[in-house]
Amino acid sequence: MADNGQRLILAFDFGTRRIGVAVGNELLHSARELTPLPARDGIPDWNVVTRLIEEWQPDLFVVGLPLNMDGTESLMSTRARKFGNRLHGRYGKPCEMVDERGSTQEAKQIAHAAGHRGNYREESVDGIAAVLILEGWFAHQEGLPGGRSAY
Repeated sequence: MADNGQRLILAFDFGTRRIGVAVGNELLHSARELTPLPARDGIPDWNVVTRLIEEWQPDLFVVGLPLNMDGTESLMSTRARKFGNRLHGRYGKPCEMVDERGSTQEAKQIAHAAGHRGNYREESVDGIAAVLILEGWFAHQEGLPGGRSAY
């Protein structure tokens, strides 16, 4: 495993139909979206996840935690935590949960500004949301304003 500050990180934006994925380099604070994982009721094809892990060899997972706007847990945050626990259990890598409030709305604004036509089922913004989750995690690690709180 790489030293803190030099880790490769896979970030996930948990969803019931799709799970957004981004990969990032802690040293460069760079993140880019990958192809979202299809999911059935929040469960991905674990063979596809395994191939992703084998390809990228991440040191850490970051999973967005969809809290309610008042900071309380929601059904989706419970499911996202379960997904994070499964990642950790299956692949033995640490997993950090990150407050992702507002990331999907921000992703939609970014996509709209880039010419997205608004059909989010057909053209998802899950990968953009995963990038925002990871960028928020980087900011939090640096103690920068706007950094999302880790749980």
